[in-house]
Amino acid sequence: MSGRGKGAGEPSQERSGGAGAPEPSGVDLARVALRAAKEQARARGAAAQQKKQARRGGGLRSGARADGRDPLPLGSAINRLITERGWETPAAVGGVMGRWPQIVGEDLANHCVPLRYDEDPAERVLTVQCDSTAWATQLRLLAPQLVARLNADLGQGTVRLIKVLGPGGPQRRFGPLRAPGSTGPGDTYG
Repeated sequence: MSGRGKGAGEPSQERSGGAGAPEPSGVDLARVALRAAKEQARARGAAAQQKKQARRGGGLRSGARADGRDPLPLGSAINRLITERGWETPAAVGGVMGRWPQIVGEDLANHCVPLRYDEDPAERVLTVQCDSTAWATQLRLLAPQLVARLNADLGQGTVRLIKVLGPGGPQRRFGPLRAPGSTGPGDTYG
């Protein structure tokens, strides 16, 4: 035997070039090639899956965690819709129209009804109709305090003016007893 002490199955440093790391054998080369092929197949499969999902209308699927597609309670969904669309002021004014008796008092609410709200930033007018000219006059006198109360409830500058309409007269009847040039019984209303 020689003095080297190496067995027959051990690679010698002289064959491998003296670097200390053996060159990959056939089995090792097969493992590396198999790993690379699996990674390429995974990448191709992910790309194909993305194409399928894009054709179906999106890649998002429901999962265990909450996201923007989960069902919401009705109140939360409506509040989210109002916020997204910028409907805060019209919704608040609509709420005021629903709470009209609590805001102005029962006496005034029995005789005056809010009709509409013009949300144009230059205008911001609340139109109210009264059932008699006396109540219309009373509301015109109370309008500054009412505007202040509404703005305190809705936010400053939401309502700038209250337009008060008097009662509408009865329907004008056209017939043989009508005098030419007369406006009829509507002359005494408003």
